Amino acid sequence: MHLLKNKDMSSIEQQAKGNKQGEVRYLTPLDIETKKEAKYCRFKKNDIKYIDYKDAAFLLYLVNEQGKILPRRLTGTSLKYQRKVAQAIKRSRHLALMPYVGDMLK
Repeated sequence: MHLLKNKDMSSIEQQAKGNKQGEVRYLTPLDIETKKEAKYCRFKKNDIKYIDYKDAAFLLYLVNEQGKILPRRLTGTSLKYQRKVAQAIKRSRHLALMPYVGDMLK
């Protein structure tokens, strides 16, 4: 077992004390607003009962640039209407009103 030299011992003590050579700096948290707007189901709010698969312009708001259906956690859509949205998008794709895959849809 090696013994530490006086020079090494003093640098370790300085680091422990937090002197300039071995000063420990902690990152301060950023002041970022963590509160976001409350999510709501746009279909419940506007009292929409039926999601029309022929309205491709509206359905494009519910897919991303690649053509994937946006999840509930992003859109705020309730489970009942998310299922209807998915069914309408699939029907619209099948009838070629919407593309299955899109390069830069929006």
